[in-house]
Amino acid sequence: MDELQILKARLLDLAEKAYKQNIYTYTGFLNAGELALLDTLRDELNFVDYKTNGGYELAERQMVRFGSAEMFGYEEPWHISILKIEPLMDKFADELSHRDFLGAIMNLGLERNVLGDIVIKNKKRAFILCQDNLTEYLMENLIKVKHTNVRCTIAEAEQDLCELRPQLININVIVSAPRFDAIIAAAIKCSRSEALSLFRSGKVTLNGRICENNSMQLKEGDIFSARGYGKFKYEGSGGKTKKDRIYVHLMQYV
Repeated sequence: MDELQILKARLLDLAEKAYKQNIYTYTGFLNAGELALLDTLRDELNFVDYKTNGGYELAERQMVRFGSAEMFGYEEPWHISILKIEPLMDKFADELSHRDFLGAIMNLGLERNVLGDIVIKNKKRAFILCQDNLTEYLMENLIKVKHTNVRCTIAEAEQDLCELRPQLININVIVSAPRFDAIIAAAIKCSRSEALSLFRSGKVTLNGRICENNSMQLKEGDIFSARGYGKFKYEGSGGKTKKDRIYVHLMQYV
């Protein structure tokens, strides 16, 4: 069995367990491709309620929880913690990337699916989403990222949590046609052929799911991303240039 077949069997097993035992069941954090598989199982999962959650608005990696208050008569909190990682001495800290933080955590012997998104701030700090049973372990053992000594604490203050809320800036682009691949190319400043290769390699997501339909037209409010190039919200199109090209209005997440 390949990985997606194993995941499919796991999803169906968790759904059946929730239904038969009247308990909430959870996956680990799934990536966009794995969440896309969940969408294909809607008919097979129509006997059970389920939701996804990544711990904050627009999280890319998300858990699936089977069950609901309507099914069981009680609500249960999601088992997700938000940890803040920051240097002990800011002036001596390296500039740190997503790879640096992920590598430091994986070196502690953890699997990738116990971790959600890693949100980098100011190239020195990060917020990490994880399963809540790992909170104490990470706080005790994550003491260095690259060459920088760090502290790991629970993000609880409103100021901390505000940093996870998306910040957006307006950008306007011009396209020859309102196709998805044309908008991607204009948004990330690449050629149409390069944009098409992103679709073919599964690097484009639309509303949190991998999208391979490069010729589709977006709807207002759609959120899309190209892996490695950023995330955008489609705000619609309107107006034309003298050469009959179309203005497209986007919001870019920064």
